[in-house]
Amino acid sequence: MEWLHQLFLGSGIAHTVLTLALVITVGILLGRVKVGGISLGITWILFTGIAASHFGMLVDSSVLHFVQEFGLILFVFSIGLQVGPGFFSSFKHGGLTLVSLASAIVLLGVAITYVIHVLTGTPIPTMVGILSGAVTNTPGLGAAQQAYTDASGINDPSISLGYAVAYPLGVVGIIISMIVIRYLLRVRFEKENEALEAISREHKMAEKIAVEFTNETLAGHTVAHIRELINRQFVISRVAHSDQSISIADADTVLQRGERLLVICNAEDSEAVTAFMGRRIEVPAEAWDAASSESQLVSRRILITRPEINGKKFSDLRLRTKYGINITRVNRAGVDLIPYQGMELQIGDRVMVVGSEKAIEQVSKVLGNSLKKLDEPNLITIFVGIALGVLLGSIPLLNVPQPVKLGLAGGPLIVAILIGRFGTHFHLVTYTTMSANLMLREIGIALFLSAVGLAAGDGFIDAILSGGYRWIGYGVIITMLPLLIVGIFARLYLKLNYYTLMGLMAGSMTDPPALAYANSTSGNNMPAVSYSTVYPVVMFLRVLTAQMFIMFAL
Repeated sequence: MEWLHQLFLGSGIAHTVLTLALVITVGILLGRVKVGGISLGITWILFTGIAASHFGMLVDSSVLHFVQEFGLILFVFSIGLQVGPGFFSSFKHGGLTLVSLASAIVLLGVAITYVIHVLTGTPIPTMVGILSGAVTNTPGLGAAQQAYTDASGINDPSISLGYAVAYPLGVVGIIISMIVIRYLLRVRFEKENEALEAISREHKMAEKIAVEFTNETLAGHTVAHIRELINRQFVISRVAHSDQSISIADADTVLQRGERLLVICNAEDSEAVTAFMGRRIEVPAEAWDAASSESQLVSRRILITRPEINGKKFSDLRLRTKYGINITRVNRAGVDLIPYQGMELQIGDRVMVVGSEKAIEQVSKVLGNSLKKLDEPNLITIFVGIALGVLLGSIPLLNVPQPVKLGLAGGPLIVAILIGRFGTHFHLVTYTTMSANLMLREIGIALFLSAVGLAAGDGFIDAILSGGYRWIGYGVIITMLPLLIVGIFARLYLKLNYYTLMGLMAGSMTDPPALAYANSTSGNNMPAVSYSTVYPVVMFLRVLTAQMFIMFAL
């Protein structure tokens, strides 16, 4: 039975793979257990890893370090690709507020750490380690250790020990803070979902309206001329003429008084477009479809799957001119957008096309419309993005006295956001199915948590029994107090959506497990958007303040 002993308690590749697989499996199973309707979810993998390591299932430290960093890269890169298309618009709508709130959480944490140092007499190097663990920031720990070694010429093991003791409850403390705010302020997910839907309708969603054209001044002018005068994004899908016939409108279509128009525009522009053209009327959707059938017009969503189309503009394709069709909407990541000539198309977009059956079939061949194509993974984009992200994360941004870097998490996250938003400019296919994105994300966070748990377990109990139990209490205070103060303020006075608030809290602590919990709780990508908004600035501040704290001590 020596082989069995070596497999579970020995070393080697088989032992490493088995240990990681068992830790992740048991952690996921425990995460499904709810107490009072509450579960810590995937965070249980961390505690399972600590227990496994404590009982002798050890893994080589260099292997664990690789697994931890690679898992984190997979997680944040998947998040970045998902939120990239909507990141910059979200940053415009409240991004500065989120960054300010996250910075307040960082500075409050540093202030509380110093107060605890003054009240308890705990050395500052140890408190910096506890701070890094409490806010789950490994780059801050590394920067503090290096700064102390360079300044004093010796290593202080209490820095890493404080980190290891505070880290587990740091992860849990962030999630508990989210739960406390949820129940303390009586957050109801139904209302949060309604608020999100209202924001989506106001800022993003396309609206379909029927308008009777009554403006005498504009009668006899083309659609292109009217669009210039109104200065709004809209598309006229169909025109019902006085003889009851239906036709497709293009830029050269001349509008006459009394005609009925089916107009697609942004929700916030609907009143302006209606007032300019005439008056809004109620026409059932089936009436347009029935009339279109008589006129041999059909509407159909076509999926863009041909790589050659990725990054192309509507003006490059000239679909209206060639095939006599009209494109009324572009659905991207579940959001209907108003098309315009300069819009760049992406793999995975669904365009609503109106025209004859024959013309639509021709357009389908041009655009692809093959679901099978989307099932093929685009690994080039993923690994090129990771390589660029590692390069960006390794660039020194500031020396005080050690280089402040974005690190192996911050760099790939920023690159993924940029690729998700601008990748089509360079003909990079950024589309991945939601299932593929979730698979990469969950594998990444599971590897990360298992590696952190296995690394922290050896000597964890001994550290607690030898006085480290007090450090746990300090860490919980440093973790939860800033989150609760800023979180309650943001919710009560700034009326921040709870889903956005969860992402802010996870991002201010640079904590992927908390983000994973927030995503699973919300069921949407709002936490990921706010997390990505604040993460780069927070990562910079965490590394900077850790080094400054050490220099202050010396």
